[in-house]
Amino acid sequence: MSPSLFNFVDAKDKFTASARNALCGKTSKPLINAFNQIPGNETEKKTTLDQALRGVLGDQIVEQKASCDDYLSLIYLSIDAVTEGICSATTPFLLLGDVLDCLPLDQCDRIFSFVEENVSTWKSNSFYTAGKNYLLRMCNDLLRRLSKSQNTVFCGRIQLFLARLFPLSEKSGLNLQSQFNLDNITVFNKNEQESTLGQKHIEEKEDGMEVEEGEMGEEDTPAPCSIPIDYNLYRKFWTLQDYFRNPVQCYDKFSWMTFLKYSDETLAVFKSYKLDDMQASKRKLEELRTSGGEHVYFAKFLTSEKLMDLQLSDSNFRRHILLQYLILFQYLKGQVKFKSSSCVLNDDQTTWIEETTKLVYQLLREIPPDGDKFATMVEHILNTEENWNAWKNEGCPSFVKERTIDDKPKRPTRKRQAPEDFLGKGPDRKIFMGNDELTRLWNLNQDNMEACKSDSREFMPSLDEFFAEAIEQADPANMVEDEYKAVRNSNYGWRALRLLSRRSPHFFQPTNQKFKSLADYLDSMVSKLAKELPKDIPSEEIKTGEEDDDDNGDNLLKESNDSPSMQSKLVTNQQMDDVAVKLGAQWKTLAEQLEMKAADLREIETDSEEVDMQAKLLLVAWQDREGAQATVENLVTALNAAGFSQIADSLSEA
Repeated sequence: MSPSLFNFVDAKDKFTASARNALCGKTSKPLINAFNQIPGNETEKKTTLDQALRGVLGDQIVEQKASCDDYLSLIYLSIDAVTEGICSATTPFLLLGDVLDCLPLDQCDRIFSFVEENVSTWKSNSFYTAGKNYLLRMCNDLLRRLSKSQNTVFCGRIQLFLARLFPLSEKSGLNLQSQFNLDNITVFNKNEQESTLGQKHIEEKEDGMEVEEGEMGEEDTPAPCSIPIDYNLYRKFWTLQDYFRNPVQCYDKFSWMTFLKYSDETLAVFKSYKLDDMQASKRKLEELRTSGGEHVYFAKFLTSEKLMDLQLSDSNFRRHILLQYLILFQYLKGQVKFKSSSCVLNDDQTTWIEETTKLVYQLLREIPPDGDKFATMVEHILNTEENWNAWKNEGCPSFVKERTIDDKPKRPTRKRQAPEDFLGKGPDRKIFMGNDELTRLWNLNQDNMEACKSDSREFMPSLDEFFAEAIEQADPANMVEDEYKAVRNSNYGWRALRLLSRRSPHFFQPTNQKFKSLADYLDSMVSKLAKELPKDIPSEEIKTGEEDDDDNGDNLLKESNDSPSMQSKLVTNQQMDDVAVKLGAQWKTLAEQLEMKAADLREIETDSEEVDMQAKLLLVAWQDREGAQATVENLVTALNAAGFSQIADSLSEA
């Protein structure tokens, strides 16, 4: 390998050693020093450091001696490296993905806690754009590994993290088309011959049914239900889950009749068998509250026939079923953008849904513990869901409102009245624009629109007049250097193109010749024009058109009081800038000699915090007040009186 080329292998070895030293010392300085010492461009060194960090992590995983804290220390080191600008912004996310792919789920929980704690870091400008897709892929990989029934809490933490990471308007998580998870099928016994319910089930209960882990014990056994729990009730009850899974079936006439019949029987069971407030569900909930920190475990529905009577007496299970009814009713009644035109309820369906909704809320209030509180909370959540559906139907407009002109903060206006001279109402009737050239142009005519319409402004030089000077300079006998030629002037080139487009046939002729610059193109055009234009053009009559602009503009009803002597006496903007820089923080001393009011001084301090700008605002305020009297002589007098004789001398000499 040539010495001038970047040596990837040596650089990676140095970065690897520096990374190990940085981990031992818990500081990123060894990495920074190695990055500055290794020769090569920044991109090559960043890529090498990325590979070195992944190599160190790979060694830790292979050796199986590192703990989660060691992995996290390396990830923290990569975050510091990104902050210092010596590492790619994607490296911390690649390291996280490698760690989570190689560790068992119990250790992944510890690593993911680190991911949750640093959500503010991932959302910062340095990391969000580069790492959001990596984090999303990492979370999806974790969800695929986790069990929805055994790792419910971990799955919920991942979903909450994604909700915190991505903005609310992230359309990848909005389900814009309101699709259902049709793969979520509830499996239960559909063969009545194999059913254990009925007389056989009664015999098993008399003999003493074996209680599985997680089921109710003897002290939790509820009072017997007055309605017999047979296979028909079991089949109808679990068949309802298919309607909850796919609500569109309810718009079919025959499916609706089945749903209506099964729902009436199921709700009748809930209504006839009311839970006692002293049952075990309340006691268990109170025990969890007193113990503190433990979470309530929600598993997927278990459809065993042996559990049917126990499930009907369980508070949490009953709340699950009733809440499913409310969600289904809200979809059937709601306005969803992607619903088919045939998905419309008739009057009888609407009436039944309204009556059943009232019944469901009544049953929710009767379920202990805290039935009223739970029902009120559910109603509030579903009302909020209506707003969510309306937002999706409108195309998910942004929640960030653009600030209108009226909402923008306005700068405080000056309270003092502007002088008449500044407004053009005084005896001189001259409006000052804050710049000498702007002031001159603005006061050329009282009516600027009429000045623009003047016939004297409509002129266009001929080709021989305009290009005479350029033709003369193009002659080798005159020995004019290229940098001094008129065609090198950008202003001249712009005028020349406009004139050629109107008066020269050469401008629109196609050509295969390529020009590197406008000056080269004009040199070619000048050569062509020199052969066609007359040879005896006197150089003293050459005009470029720039002088015409000034002459015609200055003669447009220019008032007699705008004389050069008057202009020379007024303080220019450049002079005020020079004086302001020299005054600096001592501008208040000059303010006393200029007799500025205290209110004006406070306003100047409010407008800007920089002393140079405050001095400039002082001079501008003085010029606004004095108008035609804001002359160099008056300012020199004030400077001398304030003790700034050197500044006054420099202003007089200028």
